[in-house]
Amino acid sequence: MRNHEELEVGQKAHALTIKLYRATECFPRSEMFGLTSQIRRAAGSVGANLAEGCGRWGEAELARFMQIAMGSASELRNHVRLARDLDFLNPDEYRNVIKDVTSVRQMLTALLQTLRGVRTSQKPAPAPLAKSEKRIANSD
Repeated sequence: MRNHEELEVGQKAHALTIKLYRATECFPRSEMFGLTSQIRRAAGSVGANLAEGCGRWGEAELARFMQIAMGSASELRNHVRLARDLDFLNPDEYRNVIKDVTSVRQMLTALLQTLRGVRTSQKPAPAPLAKSEKRIANSD
């Protein structure tokens, strides 16, 4: 078990959720149960799934909840784009939020790769040999 509040990605996801709650306060009242709710739910879901995964035993369960968090971040990106296209977010707000969403997704991806052993400190495998290089290597 890990403490999600100590993870940088957990802190960034929390800050992003707060930022989006504040940004959606000025959305039209008619969107309270529509796009406003969807953005807030998706943003909160990123951190909530990270927290739930950290509260489980084992790396496999943590990895599964990190994947769910990444899905929520993708959903969030779509909703934020729609908010921009409907002129609920100005271009500067949009760029700022998308930058943060992308950062959280990248951090989740890196952590997931680490959990799965994809990112290791081992030297990368040598590049495959070309046909001519194989002939030279086999002739030795």
